[in-house]
Amino acid sequence: MASGPLSDAASDALFVPFDTGDLRFPADGRVLVLRARDGFRARELRRPGWVMQQSFRPFADALERSGWQVVADVPEETFPLVLLLPTRQREETRALYARALSRVAPGGVVLASVPNAEGARTAEADLALLAGGVASLSKHKCRVFWTRPDATPDPALMRDWLALDEPVCIAGGRYVSRRGLFAWDRVDVASALLAEVLPGDLHGAVADLGAGFGYLSAQVLARCPAVTRVDLYEAEGRALEPARRNLAAAVEARAQPALFDVLWRDVTAGIDRRYQAIVSNPPFHQGRADLPELGRAFIERAADALVKDGVLWMVANRHLPYEATLLSRFIQVRTVVERDGFKVFEARGVR
Repeated sequence: MASGPLSDAASDALFVPFDTGDLRFPADGRVLVLRARDGFRARELRRPGWVMQQSFRPFADALERSGWQVVADVPEETFPLVLLLPTRQREETRALYARALSRVAPGGVVLASVPNAEGARTAEADLALLAGGVASLSKHKCRVFWTRPDATPDPALMRDWLALDEPVCIAGGRYVSRRGLFAWDRVDVASALLAEVLPGDLHGAVADLGAGFGYLSAQVLARCPAVTRVDLYEAEGRALEPARRNLAAAVEARAQPALFDVLWRDVTAGIDRRYQAIVSNPPFHQGRADLPELGRAFIERAADALVKDGVLWMVANRHLPYEATLLSRFIQVRTVVERDGFKVFEARGVR
């Protein structure tokens, strides 16, 4: 799971400097947009040569449906103009700035847009610190700021901030994670609660929906000797490499052989494999707003992907109303435990 998206206002404001004449699009038309989002203004200004980078699968899918060229990872080539929409995680954004400046061609510009309510002043100050100053303007309750064509990034900061995007060990070295992922620096309380009560008799093929860096998948492999395969589904592409490393370590530590797969997927769009069991700590928000329909969609897709007598183990915030959806799709539903503001459900028998 990933941190939530920025508001649409940030995407709209990103293009204001071109409307005001402060900036011009490059003559060769080549533009790189980091953490890109689809939108009317971007489609209106589209030119051949734009590359849209987006590692969050739902946003990448929306861009592709609008006909954009989309990549999950930052390309190695350089561009005369790099646009970016920073995240709310400061260290992840610092790494994004360093990556943007490493991909801008000599004499080029890096341009960013951040809502005022989401730390715009701090985000602007960070880019100014790295690039040696920025120009800026305000629009749509956002700060829009960009580097000078003669910007010379601080080489020590570039090195340090690029390193912020590298996988890091957490939880006493037991897992690998990455800054900016959901609960990236710890095992979150909800997932730990679900792992604590998981039965050891799960067997066959198991899926982990919204898996993050793979904690629950690793716990399934450690606790359930009859599991033969775990498929990890995660929408945030930046989580995939840490997840692969964590699952490889979990398989290596088992006495029994097992397979695993790490899939970059938007679970709400559907699952095309079948499973004996599914575990999930589903997302329930984007940005600052609760979106319980995400959790409900996970329940629906889990029911679709389970065999008839399959079982779903799911953890959720105690205040989220998932019981009705569970009862509509499963024959038996029970609350296994409520603790620390969370509840764990076991749902058996697909309707």
